[in-house]
Amino acid sequence: MTLSPHVRALRPRQWTKNAIVFAAPLFAFDLTPATLLGSSLAFVLFCAISSSFYLVNDIVDVNADRLHPIKRHRPIASGQVKMSTAKVMAAVLLVGGLGLGWWKAWELGAVLTLYTVLQAAYNLGLKRLVILDVMAIATGFVLRAVAGAAAIDIRLSPWFLLCTAFLALFLGIEKRKAELRLSQLGIGKTRPVLKRYSFLLLGRMENIVTTGTIMTYAIWSSGPQVEGAPTPWMMLTLPFVLYGLFRYQLLSDPKIMERPGFKPIPTSDRSERPEEILLSDWPVLLTIVGWILTVCTILGLYERGVIS
Repeated sequence: MTLSPHVRALRPRQWTKNAIVFAAPLFAFDLTPATLLGSSLAFVLFCAISSSFYLVNDIVDVNADRLHPIKRHRPIASGQVKMSTAKVMAAVLLVGGLGLGWWKAWELGAVLTLYTVLQAAYNLGLKRLVILDVMAIATGFVLRAVAGAAAIDIRLSPWFLLCTAFLALFLGIEKRKAELRLSQLGIGKTRPVLKRYSFLLLGRMENIVTTGTIMTYAIWSSGPQVEGAPTPWMMLTLPFVLYGLFRYQLLSDPKIMERPGFKPIPTSDRSERPEEILLSDWPVLLTIVGWILTVCTILGLYERGVIS
């Protein structure tokens, strides 16, 4: 089914990033209709606000996009969505998202406001500042996780927040690494900040945040004695996390993926988008499904008192 131009202008494929709001009830073992409804509201509000910024970016960059061989097909650049309509859509989504957030809970409204300020700062200048650009992206993911907790009044483990931050940094670094590789090939996006990065620097940063992600998740999953998961049985999910991280690194390494037996790296900008890998790579999808099934099994056994 082909989406209408107005829906495509919202970039719905990017909404997968907002699914992290559901981590709050999942990691707190509090999956009730009320918590899922609250997290769903937070998800919708983040989708609305993030889409409003996508519209604003496309409005600001419309002239440059019309000269780009790929971006000229975007709904606004191609004229399928009028500029006036796009402006109204952006305003309604932003104001409506913030308003509903403050109406639901002041904590949720505050987090959404911080996210809005962060997005504005990122587009106005942070995206051009080396290292700070990746840290801004990571902060956005942490705010999503906090919003999921604020919407349902759940206290998050500090280890969970640290793990979220490290994982977001990992994805941001992988994204920059893919962008740098594609820019050197003359395809994909060309960001001014890429001139300040090198594969050596990104590799060092990647090693640090990968270690941080694994360590903080391992500590969180070890149980309540360290203000972590409700049960130490969550340690059983650690292999999925390890494989997922290593698989992602494999997909971002063209020297390995170009060897016989591996699917070739696509000659487009798809590999620079984390959501594309999540939606298209079967081993990654199966890892996520396996992690979710294991968590749900542990949760069910924990609630029934079979394990503690």
